[in-house]
Amino acid sequence: MSGTLVSNQIRRLRFERGEMTQQALADACGVTRQTIIALEAGRYAPSLELGFRIADALGVRIEEVFQWSKQG
Repeated sequence: MSGTLVSNQIRRLRFERGEMTQQALADACGVTRQTIIALEAGRYAPSLELGFRIADALGVRIEEVFQWSKQG
């Protein structure tokens, strides 16, 4: 299966916050830059805990970062 039913606004939110780099977000969340790249590309759905860490690092609610689309 390629991709995920979870979409996100990470890239847009990073740029709205002073063009935060992928590395800066990764460091704030305790993950690798490759994880952020995979998330932004829609190739990876984060754990609930990582989702909350990302939202916290971006200063928004988790619902502003991630959206779930029911397929079918």
